[in-house]
Order: sequence, then structure tokens, then C-alpha cells
Amino acid sequence: MDINQIAQMAGVSRATVSRYLNDGYVSQEKRVAIRRVIEKTGYVPSRQAKTLRTGKTNVVGVIIPKINSASVSRMVAGITLVLNEAGYQVLLANTDNDEAREVEFLRLFSEKNQVDGVILIATVITDEHREAIAALPVPIVVLGQNVDLCSCVYQDDYEAMRGVAAVALRGAARPAYIGVFEEDVAVGHERRRGFLDACAEAGIEVPERAMRVAEFTVDSGYEQAEALLEAYPELDAIVCATDAIAYGTLACLREHGRAVPGDVIVTGIDDAEISQIVTPTLTTAHLHYKTSGVETARMLVGIITGDDSIGRELKMGFEVVTRNSTR
Repeated sequence: MDINQIAQMAGVSRATVSRYLNDGYVSQEKRVAIRRVIEKTGYVPSRQAKTLRTGKTNVVGVIIPKINSASVSRMVAGITLVLNEAGYQVLLANTDNDEAREVEFLRLFSEKNQVDGVILIATVITDEHREAIAALPVPIVVLGQNVDLCSCVYQDDYEAMRGVAAVALRGAARPAYIGVFEEDVAVGHERRRGFLDACAEAGIEVPERAMRVAEFTVDSGYEQAEALLEAYPELDAIVCATDAIAYGTLACLREHGRAVPGDVIVTGIDDAEISQIVTPTLTTAHLHYKTSGVETARMLVGIITGDDSIGRELKMGFEVVTRNSTR
């Protein structure tokens, strides 16, 4: 079937069918006739042809760092909720934390008629990222990092960590810290800064041997907690940059005979669902990941449609959630 056959069967002109398919004005009588033919034949308009006519794909590219991350899945849930309602399809690109692959996808989306907009859930922003973003012919919103080169939505990582660390320090005098690589400004640099500032406010100086760097995994959290127990055995708290790292830390302490929170206090950040059921339940900071995804998608749609009432930068709030891993 093509548009000419639809027009012939409905008894209308080709132009009338075209207006119907593109939400233009068509009388109610002709609209009913065209709809009946389309429903009877199962006709589906060619997306490629519509893209050539309008220059729009109704597709948004979403670049994610890790598909099995609890926080990323919450962000994507919020993003797709808004984009689906706005009539956009989502093209999901998973990079497995490979920054070079992120740049490749940004360059791919720069090609003509690939997408109408891009959302990048970012962990790092390199010079290559900046060049690829600057070359994009379509709007982009970065989620997860505070950037100056385009619109962005980000978490209050510094204050969230500062708040959680303050809870840990109520019952600890020799805290240790497990963070992530500093190139990730939000989770690596800002959360570490929040921890150290909370310690300084409490009059505590943290030795270098009390700080470790992990990957975003439970296994890495276990490994780095074990390294801390060897390098700084007198520790009485381990503040973790993420909940996943904290889960590994809890497992390590349990296997080494350290009671939580009796011997060692443990905290995380993210408030993933499992934080409510691990033993002991985890004190953490709840970050509004799904809402940040919603706000990011709204921002992008606003840019695409020219809605000037939508802001171009948004810092999200947080709540410290105190559970049984702290005293």
C-alpha cells in the first residue's frame, strides 16, 4: 500500500491523505473515510519518507554508561515516560563505561536525520566530548554532570555526601572513605570533597591511607574495604561514594568479623531498593534519579519545540535516609 492507493480507496485526493497523516486540516467526513481505509488495510506511513518531508525523525538518542545500573535504570524510566508521551521513540546507546564509545555515539548522532535530540547520561566530560557536543546539529541535554557547554540536569552530590558523612561522624572518630575515580566530577570529585569537608567540620583529619578508589561495583567495594582493613585497621566508619560499594563493604566487614554498626559504621549514596533489605539496612542519601530523568526529557523537548519557559540548568535535591548501618 502507498498513499496513492489510500487516496483512491477513500475517494479523496493524495494531498488530503498527506494532510491527514501530518495532522493537518481535513474535514470530519474525509477524516473518517481515510481512517477506515487505514484500519482496514493496516497501512503504516513510511518513517523515512516523513523524515525527508519534515526533517524530523521523532527519535531521541539516549547515551547511557551502564545498562544494569540501578540509578541509570531509574533515570531512563523517567526519560522514557516523558518522551513516549511527547511522541518520541527512544534510541538507547549503552557504552559500558567506555568514554571513547560515548564520543562515537555523539558523532553518530551528528549525522543528518539520525535523531531530533540527544540525552547523555554522563560520567566524564573530556575534550573529545566537548568537541563532539559542539558539532551536534540537534539539541543535547547532559544528565548527571554540571557542565557549561550545554543544558544539564545534575545531582547535588557535594551536599548529599556532606549530609550522609555528618550522620556517620556522629558515632565515629576514625572514618575511612571509598570513592571512585576523580575524572567523574560528580561522583568522584564532588562526593570526596563533601566527605572531607564534613570531616574537617568535625575536627577530624583523614590520613591518606584511609581513602581508597573503587569501581562502581559490589566486588570492587569488597576489595577496597578489605584493603582499608589492612591499611587502616583502627577505622570505625567506612563512608562509601555509592550504595553498590557499600554493599561490598558490608559483605567484607561481615566476613572479617566486624559488626555493623557496633564496630564499624557504613553509609552509601543512591538509596537503591536493595538498601532497604540488606542486613543491616543502609544509611544513604536518596537521589531523585527518576525525577531527574523526567526533568531532563522535559528540558530537551522544550528546546526542540522552542519552549522558552523551560530552564536550561537544574540541580536536583536529595534526602538523607538514616537506617540501621549507623548509630
